[in-house]
This record gives sequence, C-alpha cells and structure tokens, in this order.
Amino acid sequence: MFLSRDIFSCVVENTPLIAIDLIIKNQHNQILLGKRVNEPAYGFWFVPGGRIYKDESLDTAFARTVNDELNIEFDRKNAKLQGVYEHFYDNNVFNNDFSTHYVVLAHIIELNNTPLLNNQHSDYQWFEIENLLVREDIHKYTKDYFR
Repeated sequence: MFLSRDIFSCVVENTPLIAIDLIIKNQHNQILLGKRVNEPAYGFWFVPGGRIYKDESLDTAFARTVNDELNIEFDRKNAKLQGVYEHFYDNNVFNNDFSTHYVVLAHIIELNNTPLLNNQHSDYQWFEIENLLVREDIHKYTKDYFR
C-alpha cells in the first residue's frame, strides 16, 4: 500500500520501518552500490533496497523491490538471507524534525549486469569489498554488511 506524504510522515515519526536491502555481487565478487538522491543517507553510496508495504508478503516485497531498484525479475528463493539489521538515522526523507528507524532484511543476490538508473540513485557502481570498507562516501550501514 502506497501512503500519502502526511500518513507516511506520521508512520516514519512513530514506528520502525521494515525494509529489504539487496547485497548484489557479480562474478568478480564486487558489490553494486547506488548513489542516494534522497534522505536519509543522501549523497552516500548504498546498497539498493526498499521498504515493505502493509499487507505485502515478503516474497512480493522482495520481487517488487528488485524490480523497482534494478529493473529485473528475481525471486526471493534465489537469494540468500544475510541477516537482520537495524539502521537509525537522525533525519528522515522529509526533514530533520524526527528520526528514521529501519529493521532491514538483507539479502545477497548474484547479478552481472549494471541495472538502469531509477529515481532513488544518481549512479550505480561496482566496488571491491576491501575498497568500499575504507571509503568515506560509502555509508556505514552498507559497510556493516561486509565487516
């Protein structure tokens, strides 16, 4: 269910969001990251992902997120659950008036093509794991998936 701006703002202010993050590896063991164009984490390189909607099954949310973020079809049964993580931000997609809290289900998938850009990222790039761990422009929550 897609929420209006006012309702979604109220949700973000008062509840944790549940999301799926996509840890995408290619045949060279490089990781695909997108440059964020929205808060939270604006301007950082981050793994693709998205929130789960109310009344949406995990399989449906996963397939939708992969399609929205990467413009491909991919079934959750072909991914590997890496783990459950928490992300805490001081701001939100609307302003700096309240925080954002995510509970994230991180999944690993293998993909060898760079996807088409979407409205969440200004660029995609493949990174070596050892390099992404030391770069300042890669978000700490992305780095946590590889520590």
